[in-house]
Amino acid sequence: MNSTTFINDNFLLQSEVAVKLYHQYAKDLPIIDYHNHLSPQLIAEDKPIENITAAWLNGDHYKWRGMRANGIEEAFITGDKTTQKEKFLKWAETVPHTLRNPLFHWTHLELKRYFDIDEILQPSTAETIYKKANAILVHKTPADLLEQMKVEVICTTDDPTDSLEYHQVISEMNIYTKVLPTFRSDELFFIGETKFLGYLKKLAASSGVQINSLSDFIKSIDNRIAHFHENGCRVSDFGIGATLSIVDFTEEEIAQIFDKKLKEETLSVLEIEKYRSFLFLYLGRKYHEYNWVQQYHLGPIRNNNSRLVEQVGLDAGCDSISDFPMAEFMSKLFNELESTGQLAKTITYNLNPSQNEVFATMMGNFQNADIPGKMQWGSGWWFLDQKDGMEKQLNTLSNMGLLSRFVGMLTDSRSFLSFPRHEYFRRILCNLIAEDVKKGLVPNDIEFLGKMIQNICYYNAVNYFNFKN
Repeated sequence: MNSTTFINDNFLLQSEVAVKLYHQYAKDLPIIDYHNHLSPQLIAEDKPIENITAAWLNGDHYKWRGMRANGIEEAFITGDKTTQKEKFLKWAETVPHTLRNPLFHWTHLELKRYFDIDEILQPSTAETIYKKANAILVHKTPADLLEQMKVEVICTTDDPTDSLEYHQVISEMNIYTKVLPTFRSDELFFIGETKFLGYLKKLAASSGVQINSLSDFIKSIDNRIAHFHENGCRVSDFGIGATLSIVDFTEEEIAQIFDKKLKEETLSVLEIEKYRSFLFLYLGRKYHEYNWVQQYHLGPIRNNNSRLVEQVGLDAGCDSISDFPMAEFMSKLFNELESTGQLAKTITYNLNPSQNEVFATMMGNFQNADIPGKMQWGSGWWFLDQKDGMEKQLNTLSNMGLLSRFVGMLTDSRSFLSFPRHEYFRRILCNLIAEDVKKGLVPNDIEFLGKMIQNICYYNAVNYFNFKN
């Protein structure tokens, strides 16, 4: 293959209107990335990333899956006995085979935006690209890479027991990007698993509260939420892959269930459901109290390949789309919180595309006159954050809600080189609106449409999140 001439100024823009909308209104806006898995430690350490393999392949499940599908040995994907360069060369061997997979577009957008590289990554160009990218990376810290893409805010994903020491260091650094924590509550929900008691010890140590009862547990959670808030957290997240439900309970029952767990007694499925129901509602009310945005990532089935998980560990890249039902869970949770006026601003993300309309219509049930766009159905997530998935999400949101109030794109990434995904989204959005103009479905009013696009790409997020306070 020849150079990536398809990554030109008008990539994905298929009409004059699309070109105008993107270049005049979307292109130069800053980025607010309100959900990702970037390492605050790497930002705080303020050192250049070692090489493009470390920046690109370490922890990137998308690339790992592509390499496995291409028959690459695991040693060159997650192994520790192969060199960084050897892994990069195997990725370069895979890239030509990713044609029509979003990895092909993302790879070459990132090469172009960070390194001004136009060549297709393939075995014949791999050595040159590896050297050129590394020569640039040696002069770029993670903070430099974020500033290069005009990333104003990122929200990392952090366990409740995290000290947030790296966020504290970053807050004293003179860098362009504001780096804020996110309260990721997943571990608090695993009461049915043996690891839960070990986690309680970590929670007790981090909160300074000895946990001998449910009330102690709640005090420790309150302590950690306050600590996160003091360190700039304004967003929570939840992402367990499971069948979820909200069932009736009493606080007395929850106290008894918690005591049983402390005594290492086995809990029934119903007891676990009652505990989780209590915790969903308790946390939801605390998020409302602190004026946080709560996020729910719903629908993965994780760690399907037990042999690979045993070999590589958790997060090996063998997660998939599930068919768990979600409507009743969301309805009961949001309704219970809304009934007492304690429903926080909320973003939901579905992984199963067959549930697009389910999520879009559910969020519409709980909108509030005080906060335009309070209930958000989030951008295409994980397997759906590609061109087809984004277009379907944008179309369904347009049909079932208000696209104009949408808070836009996020990376959900572990890589500091992933931010051209915002450009990808913006180009897709501009082209989608331009196609409506061409079909006579919306007015050919560039200024009116451009303002809406700017809101979706940036200003709605500025107004929705509480990052300045």
